[in-house]
Amino acid sequence: MRVALVTARTVPDWEVDDGLLHNALLRRGHTLQMPCWDDDRVDWSGFDAVLIRTPWDYTARWQTFVAWASRVGAVTRLLNPAPMLAWNAHKSYLRDLESHGVPVVPTIWLDRGDDVDVRALCADVGWSRAFIKPAVGLSAEGTLRFDVGTAGEAAAQHVGAWLPRSELLVQPYLSSVEVVGERSMIVFAGEPSHAVVKVPVPGDYRVQDDFGASDHPYEPTVDELHLVDAAMAALRALGHDPLYARVDWLLDDAGRPCLNELELIEPSLFFRHGGRHAAQRLVVALEATCG
Repeated sequence: MRVALVTARTVPDWEVDDGLLHNALLRRGHTLQMPCWDDDRVDWSGFDAVLIRTPWDYTARWQTFVAWASRVGAVTRLLNPAPMLAWNAHKSYLRDLESHGVPVVPTIWLDRGDDVDVRALCADVGWSRAFIKPAVGLSAEGTLRFDVGTAGEAAAQHVGAWLPRSELLVQPYLSSVEVVGERSMIVFAGEPSHAVVKVPVPGDYRVQDDFGASDHPYEPTVDELHLVDAAMAALRALGHDPLYARVDWLLDDAGRPCLNELELIEPSLFFRHGGRHAAQRLVVALEATCG
């Protein structure tokens, strides 16, 4: 197959994990290119499969990105498909998953233009520490951790800066992220492949390696595997059948796993922690999907 691995014009130098995917594609006789999603010169119909990988600049223009995905999906095999990307680009998808029984981190939703006292909202539900993130974003962009009792002014300023241009999620701050990190299961064609744990630097909450976090292979507990199963079952019930997915969760104050994100667009798939055959599993699933 002729495969496009979609990227952005600028990708950090430390992003080398997908090299394992490149090697797996080449070993199985496929050719690959790495076009930028917003390069108007690219003839997407010339590829047998277009796989979204590192378009990490899309959030600032996410509606443009969704429209691009729709156009590409009309002329070739786009994976994951454009309707799935549109659904997953906005974190309101968490509401859909929760309505299908998936344990999700409790969330207060703020709509653009709302006039709210975020500290009062958190106090009303008994949160002593809280967390704010935009409904469209990646890599901890636009996030804020704050103490409800003492940092109300900082929270209000953050909300005031972001709410005119983005819906926001307000959640309890789950401090377990600082101790045990965020855990993730990578799933290919509905089958769990491998899991990782991402641990921030001491005192931080950001689990991305561009903030110095570390990541390691991880063996999920039975309860965590049940969460992954519930998330994938909810996806199927909603009519989505992704080629690849990453299920991210945190532990609440009682030690129970709660879904934090379900990444279907451009997640790191941590091939380096999946053993010798992780990348090959994705390639084999790609071949089966494309027939």
